[in-house]
Amino acid sequence: MRVLVTGCKGQLGTEMRRLSVEHTKHSYVYVDIDELDLTDGEAVKRLVEKEKTDVIVNCAAYTNVDGAEENEAAALRVNADAVENLARTGRKIIHISTDYIFSGEGWLPYRETDAAAPRTAYGRTKWEGEKRLKEWSRDAIVFRTAWLYSPWGKNFVKTMLKYGAEKDELRVVYDQIGSPTYAGDLARVIYAALDADEWHGGTYHVTDEGVCSWYDFTVEILRQANERENKYKARVIPIRSDEYVYKTPRPHYSVLDKQKVKDTFGVSIPHWTESLKECLEQMI
Repeated sequence: MRVLVTGCKGQLGTEMRRLSVEHTKHSYVYVDIDELDLTDGEAVKRLVEKEKTDVIVNCAAYTNVDGAEENEAAALRVNADAVENLARTGRKIIHISTDYIFSGEGWLPYRETDAAAPRTAYGRTKWEGEKRLKEWSRDAIVFRTAWLYSPWGKNFVKTMLKYGAEKDELRVVYDQIGSPTYAGDLARVIYAALDADEWHGGTYHVTDEGVCSWYDFTVEILRQANERENKYKARVIPIRSDEYVYKTPRPHYSVLDKQKVKDTFGVSIPHWTESLKECLEQMI
């Protein structure tokens, strides 16, 4: 198959490119905003036809949660209009979505069949993208993920490493629970779907195994980082969400049930502490 990967310069897209040497069953074309404006439907159609595309892996997204709250229209163009443009091409699609489509107010891992109840502009636009995708491409694959990080771009791990080395103290919330997800692990699941003997359309949840709070995550980031380079001296102090000023509300519980993706694609998902180690080996 000929596979077009959008958003190739982002966290996930970069991992798709990095791991491509291990996956040679198909041929790949990588594009980002410089090569293709996904909000331009005609441009999308032309490129897809020019490249003789069989499958599209959409790693592009508007992921600035606070920015989406301030300009929901801009987020909608990328998270929904662009997705519809891709779906209208008639190609098979793998699309990445988010835990933010849920309310984040439960205390059981979310299953794929649980009702969407987004509380933010970002969540609303991503949910709208899912709905439009399924309208045009009923056999599309949707992978919902959460707490994504990598050595590339902006993310929580890189921020904590920076502040951990610069500051004496870090105040981090302990009452928001989820599963950190290394972008390389998500990329491997995408490749598993692409390399499978048959196409398994549907919605799946993909995060690394295990759960923690942002506080726990920070403590482990600095602990592992100090094993490699002993300069991350900041003391991590747990605080409640109501002690931190957010422009946009964050989910209190973002754990996703992953049984379906493991059963369908036969993938083994590592614990987040092991994946963090793999990521830090590339960074420090």
